[in-house]
Amino acid sequence: MRIGIIGAGAMARALGGGWAAAGHEIVVGARTSAAAAAEAIGHGARAVTVGEAARFGEATLLALPVSALDDVLREDPEIYSGRTLIDCTNAFTPDVGGFALSEPAVAERIAATAPGARVVKAFNLLAAEVWAGSDRVFEGRPLTVPVCGDDADAVATVAGLAEDLKLRPVHAGGLSRARYLEATSAFVVGLWFAGHDARAVFPPLEAAFAVEDE
Repeated sequence: MRIGIIGAGAMARALGGGWAAAGHEIVVGARTSAAAAAEAIGHGARAVTVGEAARFGEATLLALPVSALDDVLREDPEIYSGRTLIDCTNAFTPDVGGFALSEPAVAERIAATAPGARVVKAFNLLAAEVWAGSDRVFEGRPLTVPVCGDDADAVATVAGLAEDLKLRPVHAGGLSRARYLEATSAFVVGLWFAGHDARAVFPPLEAAFAVEDE
C-alpha cells in the first residue's frame, strides 16, 4: 500500500518504519526534517512536500503536533477528500493531578477541517517507543489497538495496517467515540507518570462481569 506520512517526529518514524518493513511504500512530508525521518524509516522511504505526501497515499498518517494540524489541513483541504486519514495525535498537557485534555476531540476537529476525509483514530494510546519495539504480547495478552471511524472501508484499512505491525485491532465505534480514546490516553499516561501500572485497573475479560444478577 502507498502510505503518506505528514510529520517527521517519533510517531512518524515508528509507525512508518514498521509499515515500510512490512512492504508498504512510504513517503514523508514535513516542513522540516522529512529527509532525516525518511532515512530513519528506511526500506526505500522518500522525503517529499506535505502536499505530495497527502496526495500520495491510499492512507495518510497525521503525525503532527496538534497545534500544527489546522495550518496543514487548511492549506488545501480538498487534497484529503475521499482519503483515509489516520489520526494518532493527542491533545493533553500536564496539570497538578497528572494530565488534562487541552481540547475535547481532536479527531472530530480534523474531520470538520477536512470534511471530505475519511478520518480514523488509532495508535494514540501508546508512545512511539512501543510501536517501534518488537514486543507485541504482554503477559499472554496481545497488544490491542482501538480503532474509531465512521467509514467501514477506512476502518478496515487501518485495522489491516495494525495487523501488519503484528497488533490486534479492535473496532471501538464511530468517530464520535474517538474523544474517549483521547481522554483515555491522558488518564493512562498520568497513571504511568505517577508510577502506577495502568493494566492493574482493568481485570481480564473473563473476570470483567463476574457478578451476575439473580
